[in-house]
Amino acid sequence: MIGVIFGEKGTGKTKQILELANKSVQTAKGNTVFIDDDTSYIYDLSRKARFINASDYGITTPKMLYGFLCGLAASDFDLETVYIDGLLSIVGHQIDSLEGLFDDLKTFATKNTLNIILSITGSKETVPAYMKEYLL
Repeated sequence: MIGVIFGEKGTGKTKQILELANKSVQTAKGNTVFIDDDTSYIYDLSRKARFINASDYGITTPKMLYGFLCGLAASDFDLETVYIDGLLSIVGHQIDSLEGLFDDLKTFATKNTLNIILSITGSKETVPAYMKEYLL
């Protein structure tokens, strides 16, 4: 499953995704990974989740993020949920150019029985049509 927390800057997206991650690790049967573009929220995340700073791995494009997620899943067969905070900051692309990434993520999540939850900054009026089915 893919879920998107979407809203303008300052609307609490990061707080919401952190709460979801912290709540899910309490009942998760598998592993939880939280990906962000810096370490500012590392201490707000439960120690049961693995925190990854995407900037440490040079992820700068949608394809690089997809490859990184494939590597995570290949090395952790118990991976259950991946949270990605600030998707646009991590991949450095505009939202209109990410339809292919979402197609890849949907196939990847289904094939690997993963949940992928992302937070994206943007105006509700400009949500692309391809993303509407994923909004939480």
